[in-house]
Amino acid sequence: MTNNPDILRIRPDDYDPDDMPVERARQFIVERLKPVQGTERLPIREALGRVLAHDIVSPMDVPGHANSAMDGYALRHVDLATSGATTLTVIGTAFAGQGFSGSIGPGECVRIMTGAPIPPGADCVVMQENVIAADGQATIGPGHQPGQNIRRAGEDLARGQVALAGGHGLTPADLGLLASLGIADIDVVRRLKVAFFSTGDELVPLGQPLGDGQIHDSNRYSLHGLLSQLGCELIDLGVVRDDPAALETALRDAASRADAVITSGGVSVGEADYTRAVMARLGTVLFWKIAMKPGRPLAYGQIGEAQFFGLPGNPVSVMVTFYQFVREALLRLQGRTPRTLPSFTVRCVTPLKKAPGRTEFQRGILFEQDGEWVVRSTGNQGSGILSSMSEANCFVVLEQDRGRVSAGEWVRVQPFEGVLA
Repeated sequence: MTNNPDILRIRPDDYDPDDMPVERARQFIVERLKPVQGTERLPIREALGRVLAHDIVSPMDVPGHANSAMDGYALRHVDLATSGATTLTVIGTAFAGQGFSGSIGPGECVRIMTGAPIPPGADCVVMQENVIAADGQATIGPGHQPGQNIRRAGEDLARGQVALAGGHGLTPADLGLLASLGIADIDVVRRLKVAFFSTGDELVPLGQPLGDGQIHDSNRYSLHGLLSQLGCELIDLGVVRDDPAALETALRDAASRADAVITSGGVSVGEADYTRAVMARLGTVLFWKIAMKPGRPLAYGQIGEAQFFGLPGNPVSVMVTFYQFVREALLRLQGRTPRTLPSFTVRCVTPLKKAPGRTEFQRGILFEQDGEWVVRSTGNQGSGILSSMSEANCFVVLEQDRGRVSAGEWVRVQPFEGVLA
């Protein structure tokens, strides 16, 4: 506890020195996760975004033979004069898929196309723009090197080399790589099953009119999108009312069908928030308060074999806590190789309100100004301002001990684009 009265005055009203720091909470979760078991075999066309179950070992050299990196002339480097021009006799042409059948001798060269095999005897390719060709002769100036413009056999991948490691999430480039190795089908980790639902008597499904004090349930739609981007198998259990029996039934059902259960709402200290009491009967809860804003109330635990994540009810808090905690946990459960959220520092062109005592994830707009990337606030940072998440393209991450930010100061940002890749 500090004795500095200035620090006490600027700390938020709900500051609790026992709140768990963000990084410690992340590590707390990571230490308790084990990837799901089970694989399935898929054609590579159906495997985009899926997680490799095993290492892919290259069955061949790639490329399988030395070939030309460009259109030009294949020759023996020893034939080129060290100064002045050299004139060689063109004895044929090599095409991609149809190489030159002979070999190159002294004073000879072969017209060669990109991808064509290097003819025996040649150790240099001179690009056609540097050659004067006429009447079966090729005149070439000095300054060329042995091996130039030649792709060596196996320089991309050697036979027996690991081409893609198990745990890798497959990208479009990976599908092309697998095809280049002649691999048509691969084993991938089965899809992670995630059950999710919202809690609260105030929530009304889309298509129904709102009564006094009621709101549409937006959180399930945000979660649906976030989980879909991660390639999960979704089990949407709808809205569960503020009733202990109904909540217990929903949690039991979710845990019996899924690898992970995500709820929104019901984890604060309100009288109608029954999640904690129900979880005490069904499983284990490891923590409830994080030193962060938005998203301070956050529950993590287990119901049987299923991982449980109890997210706050406010719409922005749901998305922030998902990005900062749930995303990595689900990727690890999928068996993916861990990958930290990308972040970098830029200047903030607007002042930001912040009190020491917790990490804040403010919504920002990253843009280019006068040749450098900068960030500005979206404005109102209330945890119920869902439009700020649509307007923003990054989080401005303000460290736990940091206070107010003046315009022009450096801040760390996490861009949204590519976060869930």
